[in-house]
Amino acid sequence: MQLTGLTVLITGGSRGLGREMALACARAGAAGITLTAAPGSDESNTALNEELADTQRAVEAAGAPCLTVLSDVRYAEDCHAAVSAHLERFGGLDALINNAGKAGRYAHGGQGSLPLHQQDPDGLIDIIQTNIAGPYLMVHAALEALLQSPQGRIINISKRTDSMHQKAWTPYGPSKAALEAATIAWAESLIETSVTVNALSPGGAVNTKFGTGTLTGKGIDPATIGPMTVFLVSADSQAYTGCRFVGDRWQSALEPAAAAEGCRESAIFHAPNRATPLEKAWLPPVNPATPPK
Repeated sequence: MQLTGLTVLITGGSRGLGREMALACARAGAAGITLTAAPGSDESNTALNEELADTQRAVEAAGAPCLTVLSDVRYAEDCHAAVSAHLERFGGLDALINNAGKAGRYAHGGQGSLPLHQQDPDGLIDIIQTNIAGPYLMVHAALEALLQSPQGRIINISKRTDSMHQKAWTPYGPSKAALEAATIAWAESLIETSVTVNALSPGGAVNTKFGTGTLTGKGIDPATIGPMTVFLVSADSQAYTGCRFVGDRWQSALEPAAAAEGCRESAIFHAPNRATPLEKAWLPPVNPATPPK
């Protein structure tokens, strides 16, 4: 799985899954990687800039030129500015990874769970705008460039299906269900082009600061998502669009195509009654005995 000559833009790329996906792409030979992160207060921007700079150094040490951009996916102008900066630096765009997101804690006052009527309305709106509108706005900004690539890729970072409807995760879980619906809709609308659209879940709770704001030492190693990310960016994934993959099912002992197929699971929605050109989206998993995540 080589990414030689390909450039990648990853939103929410300063740490956690974004950082690990960037490192995986760099090690696979990507020609350029742009990482975005949403700016905050002056004090938080200082820490964020240090975090971005550290990730940039790590990505460059792994072998890929790296550009960092402060950009909030909630705003169309920020999305267009990030894509423009990427194109100015690298000349083209081959893959967009919609990774930026806000967890439920932004509506729960930092607590694990609150009843819906006690949640912060501004936090609810921030989560929905970031997790649903954000990917739409990034695709809106990036699609023209992706269509010019011989193998454009859109990868939407999702979550475990059985936690999408847990009360503790609203509105975060439902926002990811909406993104999975968008994945299928975009894939079908782009079926006549060279651009593919797929969803990727790490497979469960990840040991990052995302969920709680601090590292818990529990959950999946964020680096686990790397191999499946590289496969979806690579030319090897051209046959897949509108599909859902689970990163922690990757078996490194297998050939990449077989390992990727082992990570695939059927769409979280029922297959439509109408005809659909998405051949693989609703196919059952390779190993039906594996519990779905």
